[in-house]
Amino acid sequence: MFGVSISLRYFYLLPFAFYLLPFLSSCSPRPNIQGKGEAFMQGIWNEDSVAYSNKLSNYTQHHFKFTCDSVYLDLVTHSKVNFYEDSCYNKGVWKEYAKGVYAVRGDTLFVGATFTHANYKQKISGCYRIGRYDKNFLIKKKSTDTLVLESMSDQRQIKLSLKEKVTCVQKEL
Repeated sequence: MFGVSISLRYFYLLPFAFYLLPFLSSCSPRPNIQGKGEAFMQGIWNEDSVAYSNKLSNYTQHHFKFTCDSVYLDLVTHSKVNFYEDSCYNKGVWKEYAKGVYAVRGDTLFVGATFTHANYKQKISGCYRIGRYDKNFLIKKKSTDTLVLESMSDQRQIKLSLKEKVTCVQKEL
């Protein structure tokens, strides 16, 4: 009889324990809203020129739009060497687009994006790159109108100037 009363006591505590579980767990659901991103990055940033571009066999000019935690990239590549079929080469100048999210941790910018068409709809075939655009950049300098990034994959510096400030208006996911 004594053993039965102990087990019944714990049985009555079980619903109370399940009630407290969400409050005590370290995990919580994320809100169903877009993240705020970094305030200093909000805006349209252009790389107006690439250092030593006249001496490089290929280079890419970067154009970033940061809005909340989203990033939109326009990449203009100039190449003296044809890496693609002739119909794609376009006299050595072509544009690629990507859309995704970014995060800043310490002095590093992480970009996770997908190559898209010019309308930022996913690209699954065609000329140039398809699939993921995953890059990490070291933030070398940041000010109200200048952002200097260094690609962690090829150590090329990207000097961006702010063309237009953007205000983050978070959207539902």
